[in-house]
Amino acid sequence: MNNQFDRRSFLKLSGMGLLASALPLGITSCNRSEAAVLPRLSMQLYTVRNQIAADLQGTLRRLADIGFSHVETAFWPEGVSHRDGAAYLKEAGLKVSSIHAELPENGEMNTLLELAEIYQCDRLIWHGWPEDPRYQTVEGTLELASVYNEISGYLNANGLRLGLHNHWWEFRALPYGETPWEILHEELVKEIFFQLDIYWVAVAGLDPAAVIRQMGSRVEMLHVKDGPANPDNVSADEPHEPMTAVGKGTLDIPAIMEASTDIAEWMVLEMDEADGDVFHLLEESYIYMLENRFAVV
Repeated sequence: MNNQFDRRSFLKLSGMGLLASALPLGITSCNRSEAAVLPRLSMQLYTVRNQIAADLQGTLRRLADIGFSHVETAFWPEGVSHRDGAAYLKEAGLKVSSIHAELPENGEMNTLLELAEIYQCDRLIWHGWPEDPRYQTVEGTLELASVYNEISGYLNANGLRLGLHNHWWEFRALPYGETPWEILHEELVKEIFFQLDIYWVAVAGLDPAAVIRQMGSRVEMLHVKDGPANPDNVSADEPHEPMTAVGKGTLDIPAIMEASTDIAEWMVLEMDEADGDVFHLLEESYIYMLENRFAVV
């Protein structure tokens, strides 16, 4: 990890780390636009689920050593509660940017309030896995929009916000040409935000940059990942094709970042499957995002 530490020092000395701490949250000068507001950088803990299962505290320390200050929660190994996980994150010096949560069952939405309190985070995101068959029809998608709106209303009344994360099926065209995501964009209350997973948009055969421009300010967060993004290999079966460090795959990351300028507030790195050592790939992705001024920590 010695080389990694040198690179982190370089990034700070070059002004990114110093400027991020000296100016208001997330503001730095960059080559995309003068004094643009840059998104914050986080990472999804699902990426290191196997490493967490083997060495939870050591894994979190390695993420902090890379330079991450925030993570997005997923789930913990059996026997580790959310309160346990939150304590381990605090011990490692990591904060929570967002929470991937299950939809409440039997109307027990107070479980979402508990998660927000435990992680001290006001953004709860329905991770969307596995596919809800209602997405296969217009009527079913409208029903889901109603469900999401109800949950959002409850969260808003308690000072919290609901976000939706996509896979590829939300971007399949329905009989009249619209995609479920387009229907949601029209039917959801304005308080619900999108966490656009750019990789799965590409797997669906669409251009993530164009989708960001279409959805506009609703896209408050991106799941940033790269790799083959092969539309001919779409399957709900796991594992998926291994993913690469950001900037090393088939996605046009600079174009996607340009489309998200002054829109996305968070960039969340994730790899469902890693093509190599996951910590090395995360470090590469971290450096790529900061050196290109696509995000700040």
